[in-house]
Amino acid sequence: MTARTASLRRATSESTVELDLDLDGTGRSQIDTTVPFFDHLLTAFAKHSLTDLTVRASGDTEIDAHHTVEDISIVLGQAIRQALGDKSGISRYGDALVPLDEALAQAVVDISGRPYLVHTGEPAGFEHHLIGGHFTGSLVRHTFEAISFNAALTVHVRVLSGRDPHHIAEAEYKAFARAFRQAKAFDPLVEGIPSTKGALCRDPSSRCSTTVRATCTPRSRRSTPRERMPG
Repeated sequence: MTARTASLRRATSESTVELDLDLDGTGRSQIDTTVPFFDHLLTAFAKHSLTDLTVRASGDTEIDAHHTVEDISIVLGQAIRQALGDKSGISRYGDALVPLDEALAQAVVDISGRPYLVHTGEPAGFEHHLIGGHFTGSLVRHTFEAISFNAALTVHVRVLSGRDPHHIAEAEYKAFARAFRQAKAFDPLVEGIPSTKGALCRDPSSRCSTTVRATCTPRSRRSTPRERMPG
């Protein structure tokens, strides 16, 4: 079996990101993003998706955590897409419902090759809350956008209940991790690529190229096929 791994490096005027990923790991992680709460979320993602993940990053966090968190999420999505390869033999779909005390979150993942995010249910004001004094609640949705679009995943995340912002964000990430774990897993009953089209990418004629360039363009040109961000 071909190793489902990726190692990507990205440097811009706003951040530097180094990321190594193994989709068939045991959940080991070494995370240092200089944004402690995001370290916490990525550690949870690695643990509960059984993905080995190493992230080393730095950026202009004296301005805001936004640039660094966004760029890490872009690279994580690119690494997932590269490591998945042609997706032959995978389950493709995953669904998880995860509680954390009073918080309850559901995530559904389709490794479809068609990037799409539906994200609902966070309570009013969540997006303005500073978790740990540095991580704005709005970044939770933004990280899911960056991961989904760059990994070419269809993702639905729904918060069903919750009061504490920390618990809500962590439940969302754990639910996403568990759903992704199911979706990326190999299914012994699946022969070839689990799609009637014979490919899991936007353009089946492209045969789902997994090449991801690690060099970057300035922020003003960020909306490119290799670095998709909505809006």
